[in-house]
Amino acid sequence: MKDKINQLCDRNFGSESCRCLVMETQDGSDLCFPHLVNSSCRKPTLDWSKTVLLNIVLFCISLITVVLNMLIIIAITHFRKLHTSTNILLLSLAVSDFLVGLLLMPGEILRNTTCWFFGDFTCSLYSYLVSQIVSGSIGSIILISFDRYVAICHPLHYSTRITLARVKRSVCLCWLGAAFYSIFYMRDELIQPDRSNSCFGECTITISYITGIIDLILNFIFPVTVIVVLYMRVFVVAVSQARAMRSHVTAVTLNHSVTLTTKKSELKAARTLGVLIIVYLICFCPYYGYSLIEVNVTSTTYASFLIFLFYFNSCLNPVIYALFYPWFRKAIKLIVTLQILQPGSCEANILIIVTV
Repeated sequence: MKDKINQLCDRNFGSESCRCLVMETQDGSDLCFPHLVNSSCRKPTLDWSKTVLLNIVLFCISLITVVLNMLIIIAITHFRKLHTSTNILLLSLAVSDFLVGLLLMPGEILRNTTCWFFGDFTCSLYSYLVSQIVSGSIGSIILISFDRYVAICHPLHYSTRITLARVKRSVCLCWLGAAFYSIFYMRDELIQPDRSNSCFGECTITISYITGIIDLILNFIFPVTVIVVLYMRVFVVAVSQARAMRSHVTAVTLNHSVTLTTKKSELKAARTLGVLIIVYLICFCPYYGYSLIEVNVTSTTYASFLIFLFYFNSCLNPVIYALFYPWFRKAIKLIVTLQILQPGSCEANILIIVTV
């Protein structure tokens, strides 16, 4: 048998590497499942040192994403002063970002750097969670944009239109809609978990052309259009309000100064969430932008980079909160020092910030 392999390699390739490759496959040392010689995938051939370094960096990003978003979740849920409509929407986004760091980032690292040892069903479940979490995140961003649009463009109607109960219902409907959409998006994978895998030890996602087009419209074109239109309107109104405040800053009464402070707070919140959305689009657009060229992006060589760029946004969001929201910095201090364990800490007025 060995003589036949050597003759075949010499005749067709004339290379010693061919013999090594065939012999390695024969003894199963380079297979994910050596006992499944005819149906097992080959182990990824990656440079060991580069792979270890890359995995350490990516796992650190994943850990930072989990920790920072967990701080946001604890802060908003613990302190009652933070139970506002806008913060509930931020909480929804933080939950999706937390799940990205906890589940999606490690899963993507495992899929691309080693064999998939968890079976076809787990692969399909992971693919479903990717669609669910990403869709929920997109829905949260749209709700945040609409919240700021009403707050800036229709401030007199904000308290009646954007109530806490309505926001909570909207968030629930957002995640419920994402769940049903993900069932449609991953229906083939859920019905036949191994349909996209060519061998054991592989976890790939393959979608049909029609499904890819629908996903492109619902998860990219429609959300981006809504977000851009709403924030263009917010930007125009915010600029006009800022100019009006500057021109009347020396002529306001005490009562008007309270209104002025409120407007400044709303404008600052709009700017902060504007930065949040701009960063989101920067990380979000390359993946779906490339899908305009290749619908099934996951089958391309750029898939891992584009996916991780999209996931990296979940790490950047808490950093934006820390830079622009003083209450978040104060909340972190109270959480890290375990002052939230004290009785009555949930009633603390976290919004009162002492300037340093």
